[in-house]
Amino acid sequence: MARKILIFDTTLRDGEQAPGIHLNVREKLEIVEQLDKLNVDTIEGGFPVSSRSDFNSIVEISKKIKSRYIAALARAVIKDIDIAGESLKGAAFPVIHTFISTSDIHLEYQFKKTRQEAVELAKAAVKRARNYTDRVEFSAMDATRSDRDFLCRMYEAAIKSGAKILNVPDTVGYALPAEFSNLIDYLFENVRGIENIILSVHCHNDLGLAVANSILAAQHGATQIEVAVNGIGERAGNAALEEVAMIIDTRKKDLGLCTDINLKEIIRTSSLVRHLTGYTVAPNKAIVGKSVFTHEAGIHQDGMLKHRTTYEIMKPEDIGSRASRLLLGKHSGRHAFSKRVEELGFTLKDEELQKAFNRFKDMAEKKGEISDDDLKAIINNEIREIEQYYKLKYYQVVSGSSIKATATVGIEIMGKLIESASYGDGPVDASFKAIDKITGMKAKLIDYNIEAVSEGKDAIGVVKIIVKSNGMEVMGSGISTDIIEASIKSYLDALNRIVILKSNHILKEP
Repeated sequence: MARKILIFDTTLRDGEQAPGIHLNVREKLEIVEQLDKLNVDTIEGGFPVSSRSDFNSIVEISKKIKSRYIAALARAVIKDIDIAGESLKGAAFPVIHTFISTSDIHLEYQFKKTRQEAVELAKAAVKRARNYTDRVEFSAMDATRSDRDFLCRMYEAAIKSGAKILNVPDTVGYALPAEFSNLIDYLFENVRGIENIILSVHCHNDLGLAVANSILAAQHGATQIEVAVNGIGERAGNAALEEVAMIIDTRKKDLGLCTDINLKEIIRTSSLVRHLTGYTVAPNKAIVGKSVFTHEAGIHQDGMLKHRTTYEIMKPEDIGSRASRLLLGKHSGRHAFSKRVEELGFTLKDEELQKAFNRFKDMAEKKGEISDDDLKAIINNEIREIEQYYKLKYYQVVSGSSIKATATVGIEIMGKLIESASYGDGPVDASFKAIDKITGMKAKLIDYNIEAVSEGKDAIGVVKIIVKSNGMEVMGSGISTDIIEASIKSYLDALNRIVILKSNHILKEP
């Protein structure tokens, strides 16, 4: 009989630490609802002491989701523990996840603590957390670069203090698979009481080994794997949820493992996270990339036509994937539109549905037929937009090979229309400079990316940018059949996010 592996999702906590990602409470709740459909075991909602936004997110997640463990992160500091406990008051199944480093390099240079001081802090933190919940997880940060005997002593202290889950993080993605599995074996052999707790692993992808290390750890006895959708996270990211889940399912007979993940929700979950975070997925990304089920080589096509299993080890329908097809056009009515939106897995309120339908009709007038990918883009980028302090009313550009580009942009701010014009190095640059004159904000463009979400000359384009303001990187996105309009929308989206971050005191004035 297959042994169940618990899936601990940290998309909203560790995943959100990726540069430029700043999800608001509403966006986090959308992702949480999808994670609930995906059937993960634990959802880590954030780091409540770090910001009011994270605290409020966990409060709202705890109210909304009653069938999952909801986790809040806390340093091994009493204040952190108390704030985490407060944020989880409404949770049906609360988890406090507390941590401290165990590697000498971290203790000496980052924490300025001795080994014994670290042990005492961990014990106090776990005991305090037990006042709020029976399910306390303790992480030994940088475990893979820690002295093994000291690591065992730390874990034993956490168990004696009441921890029910021990987490083994490969914090900097340094461990080789053989080293990591050997460490798991060592812990099982040397930590007293480990047989009575859940052993979890949290692997980073700096050397591209996060998923491999996670799977191997599970083979060697770990019972929980910590993951993020699309593998997002700090630096090179975390173990990708979809890869871990599909490896375990595809090779379940050989691994002797299973999960409760609803595989048919994988594509939908990946797509939602991709749109809300602005982090694109490479076409060749395992499981969820666009080219995963595409066969171009003649030999491969011949084999596929004769028998699918010649070159496919998974079925696209198993993960909720299907070929995009043209369905709706400018003559389609609201009922047909509503039915297709529902079939695509979206649940919209009446006003959201009407807004989406109006936007769909505008798009259909411009490009005729609307594909499923177009619909997804409209909903993900237009209907789920954040609060708009700056609203685009109109723009006009003049550009050519022999003249300097100029742009005139009209922006509505609190009901008042303000316009400005500027020159620039091309129409997009001119538009951004005109917007800067209106807003008085100076955001430095760090990255600019455009992606077609459907096929044809009239395809909808999604522009995603990263801007830097007062030391913090913020993402923005916009869609249109017009590249310049999409670019302007993406820039305004980023500026609106900066306004929200400032109002939440996350982004401070210099």
